[in-house]
Amino acid sequence: MSETKSTAKFNSQITAFGINPSKIYRNLPVEKLVEIAVEKNEGMITSTGSLSVKTGRYTGRSPDDRFIVFDDLTHDKVHWGKVNKRFPTETFEKLSNKMKKFVEGKELFIFDGFVGADPENRLPIRIINDHAWQSLFAHQLFIRPSAAELEDHEPELTVICINDFEAIPEIDGTASNAFILINLSRKLVLIGASNYAGEIKKSIFSVMNFILPSKGVFPMHCSANIGKDGDTALFFGLSGTGKTSLSADPERMLVGDDEHGWSDKGIFNFEGGCYAKCINLKEEHEPQIWNAIKTGAVLENVVIDKESLKPDFNDYSLTENTRAAYPLNYIPGAVVPSVGGNPKVIIFLTADAMGVLPPLSKLSRDGAMFHFVSGYTSKIAGTERGIKEPKAAFSKCFAAPFMPRLASVYAKMLGEKISKHNTVVYLINTGWSGGPYGVGERIKIEYSRAMVTAAITGSLDIVKFSHNEIFNLDVPTECPGVPSEILDPRNTWIDKDTYDLSAKKLSQMFVDNFRRFEDISDEIRLAGPRI
Repeated sequence: MSETKSTAKFNSQITAFGINPSKIYRNLPVEKLVEIAVEKNEGMITSTGSLSVKTGRYTGRSPDDRFIVFDDLTHDKVHWGKVNKRFPTETFEKLSNKMKKFVEGKELFIFDGFVGADPENRLPIRIINDHAWQSLFAHQLFIRPSAAELEDHEPELTVICINDFEAIPEIDGTASNAFILINLSRKLVLIGASNYAGEIKKSIFSVMNFILPSKGVFPMHCSANIGKDGDTALFFGLSGTGKTSLSADPERMLVGDDEHGWSDKGIFNFEGGCYAKCINLKEEHEPQIWNAIKTGAVLENVVIDKESLKPDFNDYSLTENTRAAYPLNYIPGAVVPSVGGNPKVIIFLTADAMGVLPPLSKLSRDGAMFHFVSGYTSKIAGTERGIKEPKAAFSKCFAAPFMPRLASVYAKMLGEKISKHNTVVYLINTGWSGGPYGVGERIKIEYSRAMVTAAITGSLDIVKFSHNEIFNLDVPTECPGVPSEILDPRNTWIDKDTYDLSAKKLSQMFVDNFRRFEDISDEIRLAGPRI
């Protein structure tokens, strides 16, 4: 009887949504989704048992094609500009209706589940796809419901991602044939013409980043882990800075690799899986990620050897933004449900392509807010279309493409959390040393791991610090497991005068960038580099 009730409820939801497909596959098990994906030639099984897929033209996010609907809810709450571009309500509705007509009579895959491991702050979601492998991606990335939860599921956010549907820009108001449209009032996301599954993940993240501040919950683009004593640490950083790699520590338990909320009770993962970059992946460097790429995992745009069917993680002929998606429980000792206490340590990760930032610095509260708002890093090749090599960039809150509100909203929440919980904050540069990209070398991951360990364990509490005048940073003179000479980046450059010029150039970039944040206090502004 309950199954009949559940089916009737689901069918009424689909009818109310306005789609009439020929068949719906809802929350299929992993094995079945893989089987269908292979039957439909969407992908192939590799030697590891993972499903390998190619995403075609779009191998990364397409920021120029992302819009937010402008209406009564969003007009004064969204920080409009180049990132959060306006889209008319009427145009959205017309395109939504076109998509619904397009899928009429077609097979669709639906994943019903949740975003948010904290029951008090989770969001019921529904993801509708026209490809089995993307439904598998959703199943592995988001929080899977119990049988009872699935019976009573009522989605509060729906994402309809139809890869085979293309917009006509001159008619549909989009920038190209591809589009990512977020309607925060309707709690509906439309994605078309892009096979890159990361668009699903990040559009949902954007919605959470809009919703949660109103509930007093701080949304964060960070990974998180917990030590054996229950101490929680956060890792902020843009794609390619090492969030996933450095938080996947065999000595600590992973909470999540990318997206979290921080409530009065502590932190919680938005997701139920990981979406790791796997270019140049090596078992000896990242054993947890390496071993997670097995049956049920999805590989995006990884080149597969035709004879052995082995993934070649060193081949970036398709893109440098190769990805692996897998559930959190593929990581040994992962925390499920993925929640943790209030963090004792926060680590900001940046990949400085100019090679001038210190590898390790300790930040004051105001300094933490400055660097959080600045969000400096280098965009890594492949993460976005058109990026061929690392490029210096500032991304507010280490997540500008996904943060709809003003930076000051998120910065204020961070400052309040640091003060309330006496959280210590460090800035770790995982980028280049000895010169800029193309001249110097990327800092060894074992050194970055050692810095993280020292920060989390309190080893840096007893060492001396020197003040870097150019960047207004406090730099330790020693760190266990790290050669002392690399802690001062100037030491690693052969030409010291060139270093000084480059460091002053980056310092000026920080200052120039921060001028756009007119609503940020002078105390925070003065905690950054001074020219």
